[in-house]
Amino acid sequence: MPENRPLLDTMLAMTETSVANAGLSDRDLMLVRFAALAAMGAPPASYLLNLAAGAEAGLTLEDAQSVLIAVSPIVGTPRALAAAGSVAEALGIAIELAEYGNA
Repeated sequence: MPENRPLLDTMLAMTETSVANAGLSDRDLMLVRFAALAAMGAPPASYLLNLAAGAEAGLTLEDAQSVLIAVSPIVGTPRALAAAGSVAEALGIAIELAEYGNA
């Protein structure tokens, strides 16, 4: 019996459609998504959801830093710093989950 998860299913469908229609390489798509997360003031959970896809696309922490440097004049210092903190928190969560999975 399938789970009733309309919000998650809708979000997945929107993401699949966006990826299919964007016409960007996986790497470029993840850079743009990361910039959008920073611009929106996204919470750590949003970054966490994009970490695996970003890593698979070859993004590094240096890439994340470069994106924040590039968007800082547009989104402002407070959002850029908040994004950096959210990325750090998301990485910490990912590490804890990985360690828990290996325990």
